[in-house]
Amino acid sequence: MKAEKFTKSALTATCAFVLCANVAAGESVEDKIARAMSAAPPAVSGDATVVDSDGTVLKKGGNGWTCMPDTMPGDKAPMCNDETWMKMMMAVGSQGEFQTDRIGISYMLNGEPSGAGVSNSSPYHPDPRNAEDYVETGPHLMIVVPKEMLEGLTRDPGTGGPYVMWGDTPYAHIMIPVSMDGKGVVTK
Repeated sequence: MKAEKFTKSALTATCAFVLCANVAAGESVEDKIARAMSAAPPAVSGDATVVDSDGTVLKKGGNGWTCMPDTMPGDKAPMCNDETWMKMMMAVGSQGEFQTDRIGISYMLNGEPSGAGVSNSSPYHPDPRNAEDYVETGPHLMIVVPKEMLEGLTRDPGTGGPYVMWGDTPYAHIMIPVSMDGKGVVTK
């Protein structure tokens, strides 16, 4: 399968967002596409563009969604994002400002593998696995909304329901755990 390059700004943002080096070698393009598409329901991922951690387009889509086989290179935590969520990822990657006047949605229906969590307060924690507010979430949705809509929502991931992640940053968003059984939310 011939791979094409994603737009320069998206590549830069994606690579900067992940803040990591290389993806594990040896995995087939087909395996990466399948994993990426498993992050969301088929109605979303079926015609989504699939982009690898290095920005290579593995599969062109036509529905406005972008799926990735890894959130961080090699972490095997796939996600599917709408256009608004991808704009936020670009802002996170460039440490730029971000504001939205609309809802943005990201699916991570496989959740985060053990050890692939983040700091709940900052996307830039230098050692997220050892952060006081480390969190990894099982199957979940992430929703970015205009900041004023976050008022009244807890920032405590230990409650078991929706919570705000990165609340004091321009990248604040709602985490919605959706696991019916199995892995829920893991905190320190």
